Amino acid sequence: MDEPRITEDIPISTVDSPSVILELIYQLKIKDVMVTAVITGKKGQTLRHIQAMMRENHITGIPIVEGSHLAGLVSIDDIVTALDKGYIDLPVEERMTKDVIVLQDDMPLSFAISYLNKYRYGRFPVLNKRQELVGILASTDVIRTLLVEMNREVLRLEKMHQEAGGPVSAYSQMEFVINRYDFELAGRASTEIKKALKQRNYDPKVIRRVAIASYELEINQVVHSQGGTINCSIKPDKVVIIAADTGPGIADVNQALQEGWSTANEYVRSLGFGAGMGLANTKRVSDEFSINSALDSGTTVRSVVYAHSPKDEI
Repeated sequence: MDEPRITEDIPISTVDSPSVILELIYQLKIKDVMVTAVITGKKGQTLRHIQAMMRENHITGIPIVEGSHLAGLVSIDDIVTALDKGYIDLPVEERMTKDVIVLQDDMPLSFAISYLNKYRYGRFPVLNKRQELVGILASTDVIRTLLVEMNREVLRLEKMHQEAGGPVSAYSQMEFVINRYDFELAGRASTEIKKALKQRNYDPKVIRRVAIASYELEINQVVHSQGGTINCSIKPDKVVIIAADTGPGIADVNQALQEGWSTANEYVRSLGFGAGMGLANTKRVSDEFSINSALDSGTTVRSVVYAHSPKDEI
């Protein structure tokens, strides 16, 4: 059984969208956007009963719960199939989708956008840290919230611009502490780095490459390491990013640089990560790239993006 698919991607990139939008999608949490009044079904109810609930509430999917915990999901496609094959009066637990991809309420909104564009499902159940169902999120919720927040942000930026005074220094040194599985703050470093480059009037093509490198290195630390730091040195001629973590290290660096190779565990993969593109993407956008790693000692990656590079002429 499949969840209904959305027909188009959300027209927002988590990497190269305008800085105002990037700041919003990393600052806002899924709990700020999701619908909390979730209509749910229970085991023992029939698919026909769930069909009636969908019709009455004008929705196309209903989570099935046991107490406050998610047990499965019934979509409109499941109902159509049940009607077509003649088992519409069976209990939901016999035909519901049990392996449901979910979001966590403290994740940045950027994760929801990535999920919606990657899996193309109509909605995602949202769980809290106790694995309780606390909401549901659809693409329309994301777009509606962003429109409201963008309007507020534009007004705030206009006011800040009017009050601002004095030139911005061409040099900047930034450091961010990254914690393992800290999805609540994931993306903060790359957002702040991009903001600083924007203030210094860096070329948008350069900013995009730096944003990709910093984001990939930051997410790698969140999902693969025991924690670490992201250091960024902004200079007139280049941006230097150094990502250093405390382990577990990489056994074969050359293998780790191959696209699609990953050591992500099941938990990380269940969240939609672990595609094995982080280091490969970082190397691709860097003008200089180096990596040093030792088992149980950690990994240090250095990425340099020039202010003027042949890569930006492509």
